[in-house]
Amino acid sequence: MGLFTRIPKTDAASVAERIARRDVVVIDVRQAGEWRHGHIRGSHHVPLHQLAARIERIPRDRSVVTVCASGHRSAAAARMLVRAGYDVENLAGGIRAWARAGLPLAR
Repeated sequence: MGLFTRIPKTDAASVAERIARRDVVVIDVRQAGEWRHGHIRGSHHVPLHQLAARIERIPRDRSVVTVCASGHRSAAAARMLVRAGYDVENLAGGIRAWARAGLPLAR
């Protein structure tokens, strides 16, 4: 699995539905200040630079959706999680797409 491995993408509306069904774990890899500005309720905050050290704490019983501001950092996180054996998708457009879809942000 290389640096440019394609990671499946998902959209904000689909993630919101899956959160409601509780069949997905959302991992937000942004920095603390970005997280405090607004995040998806119920998501887990694991900054990208801490992901390798905390990867074993991420549940394996559900699919994982990675999130950042625009989708770039979370794609890197998704590749790392795939290499560790997780079923992962990346939120296309990141938290910006979530907000554009009119979905709520927790602060």
